[in-house]
Amino acid sequence: MAIVCVNIVACDVLNEAGKVASNVLAVPTSSEAAGGLKDALSQGFGKGVDALSLKGAFSSNSLIKILLPSDAQTIANKLTDLGFGGEVDKVISKLNEGAENAVSTAKPIFLSAVKNMSFSDAMGILTGGKGSATNYLKQTTTTALTASFRPEIQKALDQVGVTKLWTPLVNQYNSIPFITKLNPDLNAHVTEKALAALFSKVETEENAIRDNPINRATDLMKKAFAYADTQKK
Repeated sequence: MAIVCVNIVACDVLNEAGKVASNVLAVPTSSEAAGGLKDALSQGFGKGVDALSLKGAFSSNSLIKILLPSDAQTIANKLTDLGFGGEVDKVISKLNEGAENAVSTAKPIFLSAVKNMSFSDAMGILTGGKGSATNYLKQTTTTALTASFRPEIQKALDQVGVTKLWTPLVNQYNSIPFITKLNPDLNAHVTEKALAALFSKVETEENAIRDNPINRATDLMKKAFAYADTQKK
């Protein structure tokens, strides 16, 4: 009799496991696929913003540290030769502080873009492999994000004093006789670098979700990406 009970219990366990597996591997609806993607991208943006808005996140990481643009480097070299090296270093430090502050204020902008993503391409993005969701987001939102992000960057740069520091340096350089006058757009430069760093972080998080089920924090993510796993070539 005990053997029969064990067998019954075993059958029940197998039946339940089968139901779970069937549910997890079921083809998600367009709504579920889009929901899983939105959850994944929201998670990626959340972690990306949190990581990159920490003090020293840019300046202490050689891969994303923001330096002066190439044109401005001409100014920096000349001013360093003239004894203004300390001021140049301060500007570079402030550029990175500005990026950190701007990223922290941009979180609602990026999250809003994710939540408004269309359902139409959800399944193709879901099964498109590593970086597909991030690349789609870049293609569809970069222009709008840049337009929204630049004012936040400028506000952050002004708050930490980059504009006040940079303008005198540019004027000092432009006062040198017989040189080509330069006026690098630090706002555009910092915006581009900050966005690139953030998208890179989002892609890292997306790929972590694709590679390891333990990173799938919601039921929609689990269902959507479990199906994506079955479509890998």
